[in-house]
Amino acid sequence: MSINENLAQVRRRIAEAAERAGRSADEITLIAVTKTRAAKEINEAISLGVTDIGENKPQEIRDKFADVSPVRWHMIGHLQTNKIKYIIDRVCMIHSVDSIHLMDEIDKQAGKHNIVMDILIQVNISGEETKQGCAPEELPRLLEHAGELNNIRVRGLMTIAPKADSGVTNSLHFDNIRRLFVDISQKKYDNVTMECLSMGMSGDYETAIECGATMVRVGTAIFGERDYSKSAQ
Repeated sequence: MSINENLAQVRRRIAEAAERAGRSADEITLIAVTKTRAAKEINEAISLGVTDIGENKPQEIRDKFADVSPVRWHMIGHLQTNKIKYIIDRVCMIHSVDSIHLMDEIDKQAGKHNIVMDILIQVNISGEETKQGCAPEELPRLLEHAGELNNIRVRGLMTIAPKADSGVTNSLHFDNIRRLFVDISQKKYDNVTMECLSMGMSGDYETAIECGATMVRVGTAIFGERDYSKSAQ
């Protein structure tokens, strides 16, 4: 299927999942994940109405940025402190902040550009060892620290459910982080608002929406299977 057909199907499923949850599809931001995708494919998606794209690697943002039509860029993958400089003035949000050290460096680099960077705290809600993210019990320490910084703003939480788990188990993970999200929103942390809950990918975005996601990160379901033998151009 073409990008146009795939995108139409994803949008339909988002709307149906939102309806099942008693929500409006307008509450959900579709982030098209463009890992390994060439600028031509990304621009086609943008021409079809995609407003937000997500990249896993800062180098890909750096290398593609000039060739991609105006769009909101999201950094959604693991971010090393020495790579922040590649993306700090190019992305609208960093989803993968999981430590005070990383938060501090983002704040420092954002200060150099006189900007305030929106970030999400990535939570390893499943406890899976191979997943990035802070443990739920570490969240208060990170949120309290955010109140000491001037050039970042915590806008919510992000998580990745285990691929091997069933839909039922993923629903439990998504429900758990939704409860954290609601609990934090009822507390008063300086420089923290719970507006964005980023969860759900191509295999589970409908479940995530039913559990309260406000952002879903969908790549394969839009662009097809990735070909890792070809470098992105």
